[in-house]
Amino acid sequence: MSTLQNSDTTARLHAADQSEGDNPYRTDYRLGRDNVSVFGFDVHNPVFFLSAAALLPFIAVALAFPETMSTALADAKMRVVSYFDGFFVITINLVTLFCIALALSPLGKIRLGGAAAKPEFGVLSWLAMLFSAGVGTGMVFWGTAEPTAYYTNWSGAPFNVEAFTPEAERLAYSATIFHWGVAPWSIYAIVGLALAFFTFNKGLPLTIRSTFYPLLGDRVWGWLGHVIDLTAVIATVFGLATTLGFGATLAASGLHFIFDTPNTLTTRIAIIVLVTAIAICSVILGLERGVKRLSNLNIVVAAAFFAFAVIVGPTRDILANWVTSARDYVADTPRLSNWIGREDQTWFHDWTILYWAWWISWSPFVGMFIARVSKGRTIRQFLAAVIGIPVIIGILWFSTFGKLAIDQVQTGVGALATVGMTESSLVLFQTLENLPFPKIASGVALFLLLVFFVTSSDSGSLVVDSITAGGKLDAPTPQRVFWASVEGLVAIGLLAGGGATALASLQNGVIAAGLPFTCVLLVCCVSLTRGLIEEYRVEEEVKTAAY
Repeated sequence: MSTLQNSDTTARLHAADQSEGDNPYRTDYRLGRDNVSVFGFDVHNPVFFLSAAALLPFIAVALAFPETMSTALADAKMRVVSYFDGFFVITINLVTLFCIALALSPLGKIRLGGAAAKPEFGVLSWLAMLFSAGVGTGMVFWGTAEPTAYYTNWSGAPFNVEAFTPEAERLAYSATIFHWGVAPWSIYAIVGLALAFFTFNKGLPLTIRSTFYPLLGDRVWGWLGHVIDLTAVIATVFGLATTLGFGATLAASGLHFIFDTPNTLTTRIAIIVLVTAIAICSVILGLERGVKRLSNLNIVVAAAFFAFAVIVGPTRDILANWVTSARDYVADTPRLSNWIGREDQTWFHDWTILYWAWWISWSPFVGMFIARVSKGRTIRQFLAAVIGIPVIIGILWFSTFGKLAIDQVQTGVGALATVGMTESSLVLFQTLENLPFPKIASGVALFLLLVFFVTSSDSGSLVVDSITAGGKLDAPTPQRVFWASVEGLVAIGLLAGGGATALASLQNGVIAAGLPFTCVLLVCCVSLTRGLIEEYRVEEEVKTAAY
């Protein structure tokens, strides 16, 4: 009896290794059942068509009526921030606490893919892909700019602290790390974990709706599931387009600094077109030959760039800042996580709420990509790597590059001291200008940014393609090319739609796109809990029967 029971459970725990049409999680749904073949595509009906129908007209309207689109996005952002700021903060706090509790619980020893599953990628390549898909572009962009903005009160300061004071410097680091630390990576982790568990352990399609199966049952294959996946696609494309816009803005500033090229909207659009073309080539090569190799290259270049900053900067102060920034981050997190009675409403909405909406809108993309490359890890290993490692890297990165810029302000060196912070996209290059080998350092920063740019785009294309293909991992390559192109077009549409306030338009769009998926995050936690408890119970029964 115990042998039969063990065999049955083993089959369940290795569900993802079964044939494509086999689904052991108490459903008669078959992968690809609702797919149709059109123009060589193998797409899910109606998710693919609804997604395209929603996004392509948006691009057309943004290009044809830029001022109207900018006004509409600004109005959407104002309404979301005014009525749902507390909802964003509560959701992020709950998800963070849930991840911590899950890692410490007995459920943490469950392995993604079953007890005998082996990792597909080595640890270093796995971590490189997690990082390159998640926040690489943003960290390069904001590594110097965000701490400097808070220290100088360029666009508000946390708790309305007085600019250029020791307290302003302390909060500059802790608030920046707070926005890039445990909270955002918990969002990625919970989505990625739910997708990996229900795909590799339960044999369901790799698509957002699968995480709802314990709650909705077979209804996830109907219109409720279509709405869930459609929401994920829209949030992913908008979130990715926002980062592409930020990256193009910073790259244009870098090109202007190094080669004196015009820093105009046309230049930014040209950069998006170029990066999208490179991303399409990477998408065609696939995960192993494209994304993995670019991610590994990115991490090597980023490590060298980081080491350069530590060595040529005020090294002793930077090393000390690692410790104090980590300590202050932990100490300031409770009050930064509070939304009640805040006197710094402008800063809170323009920075914290924007970030939370940004991370949430990216969570289906990054979460699904993390799930795709994380088979064979235990839940505890998964959470430690997805949350712990990026947070450590973030503390080191922001406390290093932030210190470089703030030190120049304090010592009266360079444009940041004499002119002040004028544009966030210029801060990195203004800082590097006052270090040894400024042109080379700026060139490396520009290269790093563009490669992160590419890895984000092609990773996002793989994810959106999987959702709109009904969870298939081997959909035709032209579909990935299609979505890589759409992502670039949406970024161009948002930039063009913003006119003179392009970045504000991008920010407004991502806040509006992030709100619907906030509800998905909360339901995802409940659904995952049910699935993990069931899995843990079965594994314990197997162990008992074996003895």
